[in-house]
Amino acid sequence: MHILILASAFNSLTQRVHAELRDRGHAVAVELALPDSRLAETVRRHAPRLVVAPMLKTAIPEEVWTAHTCLVVHPGPVGDRGPSSLDWAIHEGVDQWGVTVLQADGEMDAGDVWASVPCRVPPVSKSELYRGEIADAALEAVLLAVERFAGSTYVPREQDGAQTAEARPRPYLDQSVRRIDWAEDSTHDVLRKLRAADSQPGVLDVLLGREWYLHGGHPERVLRGRPGELLATRAGAVCRATKDGAVWIPELRPRRVPGQPPTYKLPAVRALGDLLPPLPDQALPLLPEVRHRTWADIRYREDGNVGFLSFSFPGGAMSTEQCRRLLDAYREACERPTSVLVLGGERDFFSNGIHLGVIEAADDPAAESWANINAIDDLVEAVLTTTDRLVVAAVAGNAAAGGVMLALAADEVWCRSGAVLNPHYRLMGLYGSEYWTHTLPRRVGAATAERLLDEALPVSSASALRLGLVDRVVDCSPDEFAREVGGLAARLASLPATASRITAKKTELDRLESVTPLAGFREHELARMRRTFDDPDAPYHSLRRAFVHKERPACTPPHLGPAQVAQTGPTPSAADVTGTALHGISSRPNG
Repeated sequence: MHILILASAFNSLTQRVHAELRDRGHAVAVELALPDSRLAETVRRHAPRLVVAPMLKTAIPEEVWTAHTCLVVHPGPVGDRGPSSLDWAIHEGVDQWGVTVLQADGEMDAGDVWASVPCRVPPVSKSELYRGEIADAALEAVLLAVERFAGSTYVPREQDGAQTAEARPRPYLDQSVRRIDWAEDSTHDVLRKLRAADSQPGVLDVLLGREWYLHGGHPERVLRGRPGELLATRAGAVCRATKDGAVWIPELRPRRVPGQPPTYKLPAVRALGDLLPPLPDQALPLLPEVRHRTWADIRYREDGNVGFLSFSFPGGAMSTEQCRRLLDAYREACERPTSVLVLGGERDFFSNGIHLGVIEAADDPAAESWANINAIDDLVEAVLTTTDRLVVAAVAGNAAAGGVMLALAADEVWCRSGAVLNPHYRLMGLYGSEYWTHTLPRRVGAATAERLLDEALPVSSASALRLGLVDRVVDCSPDEFAREVGGLAARLASLPATASRITAKKTELDRLESVTPLAGFREHELARMRRTFDDPDAPYHSLRRAFVHKERPACTPPHLGPAQVAQTGPTPSAADVTGTALHGISSRPNG
């Protein structure tokens, strides 16, 4: 079926819907609903059989929804209406929510229902919920609605009388409701407000005499102080006291001054700069594992012969400092007596590569770009040259660019079924590094590697498995991924063949170094990257700036416009998808 996706941005949910519809043989095109775009004219040009809007902030014109069936994804149960659906759900502390696919008509969120899927609301941030449980429910609802539409017999049901105490029309959740009263709000309430505003719009607050948007919030059980007082720093975050505890806030964004450029999120310590008074740095040791409730962006634990090195950086971006800390932790983990090391997050992003925000804020963005790419290359090199254990990349959530290539450095890549991979660089005007010229062709072949980089389109987990980008897809909810991976890793460590695979890694690395040394791949990639970083007229600098400042594109990017069907290999077996087979391929050379 020819399907046109209309979206305000090609965000994570739009990418997932795009990839999954293509996987199922639909010809899919994308058009962005931009302020000056002529949507009616655009839709006529595409002549789709069906229009799907996974994330649309504006109304579809009447001349479009009267001429075409337009299915709109609303992140709320039947009867819920308004622009702040998830914000209200988290703000009011509900534990069950849902996603509705409804038909566009003359009233926002009021059209007939084609599908509705319930979901849990765990105690996580709005953005993490959106990419996890909400995205899973949305994808299920979209696929069901598309199937019903294709069958031509289903009659969507009206919403009349569907409203409940939780699901009802509600206004935009503004800062007057989000405001934190540090003297009166409990830690629970502070966290609820912070989570409901992450990643946008943040909670507006006054800190050290200036107005900031607070982004992210994590509980702290030990540290205490006067309500509102800054208590400590850790890994770029600040700890702030509540009336009955404290919270860690990883990122801040200055309130924009009229007439000045848009502001953007940065690690809290970096954003505050010289305003920050001397505070104790509460760095946590990697070992032993910290048992009390606190926040850390890097953690390590062991279970038998398996080590688990988890990391979770806001937005999946990895700054120079974060890469170096993760490399130190990786080296420390490799000193432990384990035969399998699992590297990755437990729920959300795996990695999106270098930190464009920190680079943009640097006094010398070119120099910081160079430092950041070398720092992540050092990490990837450490994974590639680990020969005394098997390394598994556990991709719980989305990954892009250098983050995908970091995962490919491992012996095996295990991916949650809801993850979306973007194994390309060109949309940021970069050649790319992280040893991709070695790992990507080794995984998928030279021709497929070139196509993935050139198309610059998202890849679903199922397609990644068919292509050879990943070795296993774990079909589970976000909350179940860590447990599932733990069981699979324990089984891998217990296999008699694991010891021989580890021995073979050293032999294969020695062979490769004698023929095509890893250093050669890195030197070639970095030479291309250095030329880009040092050229002030290179597109990378303007593209980075536009990305960080969230500038709208002038038009839909050309690579999204044409209707496309995914190009993948044979359909995987059920064992491959669910993870009942222990590993899809034998030992990968060089880690």
